Amino acid sequence: MRIITGKAKGLKLKTPKNFDTRPTSDRVKESIFSVISGMINFFEVENVLDIFAGTGALGLESLSRGAKSAVFIDFSTANLISENINRAKFNSVSKILRGDFVKNLQKLSQSNLQFDLIFSDAPYHKGLSQKSLDLVAELKILSSGGLLIVEIGGDEILKPPRHLQSVRKLLYGKTTAIEIFRMENEK
Repeated sequence: MRIITGKAKGLKLKTPKNFDTRPTSDRVKESIFSVISGMINFFEVENVLDIFAGTGALGLESLSRGAKSAVFIDFSTANLISENINRAKFNSVSKILRGDFVKNLQKLSQSNLQFDLIFSDAPYHKGLSQKSLDLVAELKILSSGGLLIVEIGGDEILKPPRHLQSVRKLLYGKTTAIEIFRMENEK
């Protein structure tokens, strides 16, 4: 697993030694970033949120491409994310929140933080992807016009909550799907 392009291009990221974490493959990550690069300008992205961050690869890739800051949330891999942030030299623009994603999203909302780009890569088939999608909309932590990228099992179906519009779905065999949502612009 590596950073594809930008400031930290080619950097190999540390990955977990157990199978509790399922890192996004380089092939899938490359495809995600190819698609969303046509939808946003990374140099205009103020804040990125990486929920169920695992290795931190998605948030770190965003920082490498020009995003200004990133917040990483994970219950069990905070130390691994910290190592990868250090290796990429993104310490000054990164923050790690350990623990339950629901509580951490609520804290971010209470701080009135909004994100231009949010990744959610929850364990498949546990309902956590839908829950994160619903919470992002309910807590209003995605900026107007911002993107939410959700990685799910290939057979999972997400129901977009109010104000989030599904703009693209990418399938990778029978096991993995990526769905991209955009927050409706405020009127």
